[in-house]
This record gives sequence, C-alpha cells and structure tokens, in this order.
Amino acid sequence: MRFSVEKSHLLNAVLTASRATATKSLVPALEGLLIEAAGGSVKISGYDLKTGITTSVPADVVEEGKIVLNARLLGEIVRKMQDDVVYISLSGNTMTTKIECGPSEFEIIATPAEDFPDLPTVDYQFSLVVTQKNLKSMIAQTNFAVSDNESRPIHTGALFEAEKGMLTIVAVDGYRLALRREPLYEPETSPMSFVVPGTALAEVERILSDSDEPVTVMLGSKHIMFVIGGTILTSRRLEGEFLNYKNSVPLTEKYEIEADRKTLLEAVERVSLIISDKLKSPVRCTFSTNVIRLLASTELGRASDECPVSGDGEDLEIGFNNRYLLDALRAAPADKIRLKITSGVSPCVIVPADGKANFLYMILPVRLKANEN
Repeated sequence: MRFSVEKSHLLNAVLTASRATATKSLVPALEGLLIEAAGGSVKISGYDLKTGITTSVPADVVEEGKIVLNARLLGEIVRKMQDDVVYISLSGNTMTTKIECGPSEFEIIATPAEDFPDLPTVDYQFSLVVTQKNLKSMIAQTNFAVSDNESRPIHTGALFEAEKGMLTIVAVDGYRLALRREPLYEPETSPMSFVVPGTALAEVERILSDSDEPVTVMLGSKHIMFVIGGTILTSRRLEGEFLNYKNSVPLTEKYEIEADRKTLLEAVERVSLIISDKLKSPVRCTFSTNVIRLLASTELGRASDECPVSGDGEDLEIGFNNRYLLDALRAAPADKIRLKITSGVSPCVIVPADGKANFLYMILPVRLKANEN
C-alpha cells in the first residue's frame, strides 16, 4: 500500500473517524482506524461495535491496500506535521508503516486489516432526507434531554418521526421533554418512526455543517445510517416502547404567559449563581401580573430577580430545577416564547409565541416547601 494525500484532508478524516474508536479495548483494532487505499481515494473508518464512522478523502493511490493504525497516535502524528503532502506506505510484507511529510518521518507498527471488525450493514427499509442545517439544530436543541438512565435504554436515545412531510425529533428523561419539528427535504417520504442513541446523535451533530446540503438517513431493521457528504455514520437502533409523548403533553392550560426568551434566560442565569451540584435548590417562580418573580435560596445565600412578561398567572408559584429550565430556554429557537401553565404541580409547556409548531419543551415542576421563601 502506498498513497499520498493533503495533510488538511487527512487530518479532518482522521479526527472524524476517530470519534467512533474505542478509547480502551482488549481488542487493539478497536482503538485503531481502518485505512483503505483504492482508486483515487482513501477511506478511513472507526468502529467501537456500537457506532461506526467512515469518511473518504481524495488521494493519489500508487498501490492499493488496507491496514489498521492506532487512532490516537496517527492523529497526533498528522496534527504535528507541517502543512504539506503526507506520504503513507507499507514496507514490504511487514506491518511497519512509514508516514512522511517534508523532513518528518515516522515508522509505526500497524495491525492487519483482517483484525478490524466488519462494519454493520443496513438492510434498507426506508429513508428520509433533511438539510444539514435543520438536522444539526434539531439535534442540538433536543439531545440535552436524552436520558442517561440505562434502566430505560429506549430513552437514552431520541425518537425520529417522519410524517406528512415533516420530521419530528423527541427526547425525554422522565423530568422533561424536548421536541423539534422541521420540514423534510423530500416531503414524499413514507411515514416512519425509530429511535437513535443519543451518543450517536452527538457525533452526527459534530459532523454536520450549517449548510442546506442534504443528509440522507437510511433505516434498516437493526441499524441506522446517516450519509453526510463523503462521511457515513452507522449506529444501532434502540428497540423498545418510547414514551407516547402526544398523550404526555397537556392539551389545556389555565394561564398563558408570553416572555422574551433572552430576558427570561438571563434572569434565571442570575438567580442560578448561588445554585451548584452540591448546593441544590429549585428556582421559585411566581407568575404575577406582567411579571415573573424568581427566587433561589441555598446555604450560600439568597438571590431574587424579575422578568417582565405579558399575562397574569394570579401569583401562581412553581418551582423548577434551574438546569432544566436553562436548557430549555437556551435551546428554544425563538425570540418570543409562550409559557403554558395550570398549577404548581402540573408541567410547564414552552412553545413559540407566534403559534408555530416547530418546537415544544415541557418541564416537570419541583415541589416547593413552605419555608423556602
């Protein structure tokens, strides 16, 4: 095997594929990248037996072949090399791989390609297409609500639903719900529903750009494939019964309060300064006429603030986990939001104030104690 490739192209491909390698494994090949040189390109793959990432870069291939190189070491070597053409070759029948760039030269021991596990194949059933920009924002604005509780594996992923030309992504963790909805790139997609692990979606988000280029999501019986330009990410599907979110969101509310998202976010951030992982405390919100009063109290002290709003909650008091409230306010893609509430023990639903249905966040309240004023 012998090929040459631009350093910048090689480094980007190595860093991308390395996200799917195992950090520590009894199988050395899982800590490595499969390098395959053929035709006019080099394909680089990482696979940790859960998620696989394959990306291709143009290269001048003199002799075809494939080997496995340690991902961490290869990444550091390429990163430190000068910006020039990188030459990689396999010396004879040995596993010694030579990497050259300008005056720099390395010889590292490779692992046979046969030791690299086969990447999963997707037995195509359905597919959907969405723009990179939309999918990236949808993942970023829902994935924070994916559960980390392995006792309910299905909720460690996000639900994808395609129907009537729209894609909906939903994440829940038992305390909150995050929903984003955007039109599909190809609206004639067949209705489908599947759950993708949150860890895989985090990697998909990193690969996506803010462009209007399409992403194809291919659904198989056990795996999902995201085709993003020259990069392919393959992940297992999560099986099980996902929460019926449509029945979980209250259909009616007693009060509707409109607020400027940024203004409310900043007020919550200020009262949260005295809350920490060790010093937990709910943020007490009092919904009065055209104002929300916020209060937090811990062993560090007491913080209060106000946010002007439109509406009257008749002095209704609700306690919220500050992090859950902050996550929703930071994620909501709107300047003006509407908070729908009924009582101090019912969920708070946050939707866009303009009436659109492109996002919805629901947060369960924290019970307040009478002496927490």
